[in-house]
Amino acid sequence: MNPRLEILKPYPFERLNALKAGVVTTTNLPHVALSIGEPKHLPPDFVLDRLTDATLVRRDLAMYPATRGSIELRTAIADWISSRFGAKVNPDNAILPVSGTREALFSFGLALLSGQPGSIAILPNPFYQIYEGAILLGGANPFFLTGNPDRHYQPDFESIPEAVWQATELLFLCSPSNPNGSVLPEAHLRWLIEQAHRYDFVIAADECYSEIYLNESSPPTGLLEASERMGNAGHRHCVVFHSLSKRSNLPGLRSGFVAGDAEILERYFLYRTYEGCALPAHVQAASELAWRDEAHVITNRAAYRRKFEAVRKVAPAVAPRVDPAGGFYWWVPTPIDDELFTKRLFQQENVTVLPGSYLGRTGPDGTNPGQNHVRIAWVAELMECQDAAGRLQRFMTSL
Repeated sequence: MNPRLEILKPYPFERLNALKAGVVTTTNLPHVALSIGEPKHLPPDFVLDRLTDATLVRRDLAMYPATRGSIELRTAIADWISSRFGAKVNPDNAILPVSGTREALFSFGLALLSGQPGSIAILPNPFYQIYEGAILLGGANPFFLTGNPDRHYQPDFESIPEAVWQATELLFLCSPSNPNGSVLPEAHLRWLIEQAHRYDFVIAADECYSEIYLNESSPPTGLLEASERMGNAGHRHCVVFHSLSKRSNLPGLRSGFVAGDAEILERYFLYRTYEGCALPAHVQAASELAWRDEAHVITNRAAYRRKFEAVRKVAPAVAPRVDPAGGFYWWVPTPIDDELFTKRLFQQENVTVLPGSYLGRTGPDGTNPGQNHVRIAWVAELMECQDAAGRLQRFMTSL
């Protein structure tokens, strides 16, 4: 077996299952899972109609799908990138459909990292664990960059030592962030692009939460958007990852895309032809429809805003001081150890959240920035979230 598998930590939800094992809830209230970012809002009807059209699906199932995807899907994605971010991306060579951002972020790291001794990949801390897995199995050394609570948990990129920049091959970004919902300003993105050119590394921007944001008139800036505005021809050193899971409430469709630097994506395409992860034709067709429609996304965003407002009123003792700028998580400090908080909340209120320490790693200062925090995913429908918020409020005030 690959010896690097031994250095992978158990996945957060495996750790959560182990934490809850044997714990018996003391209430008859129904269970509410706020631990996983799995959207429960209704998916768009037109996607379901396409997926259940027997004639078309029968035709689609009778063919091997192309790894590069259909030109129709890639054109729809290019049009969406242009409309949403004002960036021009060639559908012929700068876009690849993928089986959701999780699959793509992991395989991209494996395809890009050299495995040379001393090579570094930078990632935020706390973070989405797929980044770390790709870095470790890719043979690089992770450099964890802790977010500062006083800066809305934004990492201080300017604090990275020169020697680290020189050894960096890959930088993972997540904006809006998982778990805290902070959004990187355009000025930061431009500075990072300049660093990528100066030190010759690739920026992998996980933007799967980009379409869920607080202010309708101020959507989060994307990496390709910043790249376009600063005149970065061909978006060199820049690759973005997007998904229909959050944007369109289609986590089970496993559909997203990677776009950006055509030269990098051509090499990644070679990797993918061997990996065998092409999207089935019927998934591509349904995805094309989803990327071409914005009305359902606007409706979805409005539903999240109503929900955030409602749960904040019900659970003021739990709510963060400032609403997250994007995404659907609350990143909440706990007055006791985060694992104990999670276990007792499940036992007393039958509500499951995710311990923050599972999303972080111990930094140079000897602390885990996720410790004594929990991540709450407000993904269920409004009434269920309000009920869970009331239980959270009751539990928090009892501590």
